[in-house]
Amino acid sequence: MNTPLVTIITPSYNQASYLEQTIQSVLAQEYPNLEYMIVDGGSTDGSVEIIRKYADKLAWWVSEKDSGQAEAINKGFARATGELVAWLNSDDLYQPGMIATSVEALQAHPEAGLVYGDVLSINGAGQPINLMTFAPYTLEDLMAFQYISQPGVMMRRSVLQQAGFLDVNFDYLLDHQLWLRMARLAGMVYIPRQQAVARFHAAAKNLAHTSRYGDDAARVATWLESKPEYSANFDRRKVWAGANRINGWYLVEGSHPAEALRAYYQSFKLRPRTALADWRRILYALLSLAGLSRLKPVFYGLRSGMRRRTRPDIYAAEPKK
Repeated sequence: MNTPLVTIITPSYNQASYLEQTIQSVLAQEYPNLEYMIVDGGSTDGSVEIIRKYADKLAWWVSEKDSGQAEAINKGFARATGELVAWLNSDDLYQPGMIATSVEALQAHPEAGLVYGDVLSINGAGQPINLMTFAPYTLEDLMAFQYISQPGVMMRRSVLQQAGFLDVNFDYLLDHQLWLRMARLAGMVYIPRQQAVARFHAAAKNLAHTSRYGDDAARVATWLESKPEYSANFDRRKVWAGANRINGWYLVEGSHPAEALRAYYQSFKLRPRTALADWRRILYALLSLAGLSRLKPVFYGLRSGMRRRTRPDIYAAEPKK
């Protein structure tokens, strides 16, 4: 395998509890041609001291106020010189071999603009709660809101530049909107391997702001509907059923079962098979309304292959010394 330069960008703001683990998961990749950048939004919780500890291993870092995640990542994109690029949020982790596996896949598929793999979700203490497995998706699949977990993605920088950086007008599905723009220009390749770890904790927006993902999904669907370049692939019922399904998914995650069921009902009216793909979540939402939310661990255990395929080598809750 050749070793093209890979740029990894970590945006961060007041994530001192997890930042060092994130940094270590990148540096532990042992990939020989790495450009690693950290873009901090002016943290006041000790994050800067952690970054300084690793400054000699970073290509660039900064700590200054910004308008949010998209602006921070875009700063890194603008400075990136790697042929390949990815970002890893400061509460997420790479699994061993993530970079090398992604590089190998992109080299084997020169037509691809990005590659993606499976992602393990963990809680704030580092305990596994779910394995997010994916499949080979097309542009049409993404338009129907088949979701790719961002920590498991690596991109070809030339395609990223052609598509444009993150749109700062999106707050929650900013990654999905970028994948849509890139998938229109180049192919995608699925790596059937656990590539990364996504942390779900109380302060993270994937839990703290679950009720807002539906708004962003609706805005993405409206954006798609307005763009002539997507018209040949645009199926309105399929797109909007997917947007409502994503809304329901996050509402379940945020413990809003009644609102989730309303979203799934809207999805079902448009395209039943889209909603019923989440039948386990719908069942869990119904059980939650009946006061049985304590069954959530059982619900997660029902997910296909989760226990069999969960890797035991995720990073512990405390950083390595």
